[in-house]
Amino acid sequence: MSSGARPGELGAFLRARRAGLSPRTVGLPDTGGRRRVTGLRREEVAELAEISTDQYTRLEQGRIRPSAPVLDALARVLHLDDEQRAHMFDLAGHALDPGRPVRRPAQRALPRLLRVLHDLNRSPAMILGRRMDILAWNPLAAALITEFSEIPEKNRNFLRLLFTDPAMRDLYADWEGVARAGVAQLCWEAARDPDDARLLALVGQLSVRDPDFRTWWAARHVAAQGAGVQRLHHPVVGELTLDWDTLVPATGADQRLVVWSAESGTQAHDKLLILASWGRTPRE
Repeated sequence: MSSGARPGELGAFLRARRAGLSPRTVGLPDTGGRRRVTGLRREEVAELAEISTDQYTRLEQGRIRPSAPVLDALARVLHLDDEQRAHMFDLAGHALDPGRPVRRPAQRALPRLLRVLHDLNRSPAMILGRRMDILAWNPLAAALITEFSEIPEKNRNFLRLLFTDPAMRDLYADWEGVARAGVAQLCWEAARDPDDARLLALVGQLSVRDPDFRTWWAARHVAAQGAGVQRLHHPVVGELTLDWDTLVPATGADQRLVVWSAESGTQAHDKLLILASWGRTPRE
């Protein structure tokens, strides 16, 4: 053991954190009924961290010292914030990696993009930031996709919605194609900024919850897409096919305006006009 390691305290910390999490929190099915333990079972933590149950048990008992990669996996599984992660590394006698993931400050939509967004009355549009976070949207985008204002800001991410909201699978006729493209976009962003803690947390959460995401993320197909055609099955106006385009400001700023549109006189255009009648005040 390292002279700075405190294995007994580390074990107590892991037990306390495990007891404070529910299966639903980490993406495991909640089968109902009475559980014999409070929180997660040891074997559940071990499986999610991809280590053996015996190894994790010995960690909680203070009998072995975990490696830094094992600590990183446990930090992801146990949903530790930066301070909790640092404390766990300290208890294990490990110095934090100077190249550890960095938590970026929250983004706000650029004023120039907001002006364009607010002027779009007949085209659904939204502003995406890093990690495909949804920074702003117009009323027609909310009518077409979902009421973004009802989603907690910390979960307002387009890729998260694709994989966690069943309605999104019904909305997109080619859900798999849209989801694969989103994963490829996220891989592209990860290659540009591998130390983004929020991106790594998003990847960890979606990997636990969805086997398709795990498979496609592991393939590491990298692509940044800027235009295309999407066919949607909307619950109110029915099927419509829309063009979508991405507008990126010359200044960069890791933000882009995504706009859906249809040619005037088409059924899809008429259906957008119907959705526009539901318009609400744009939200940021």
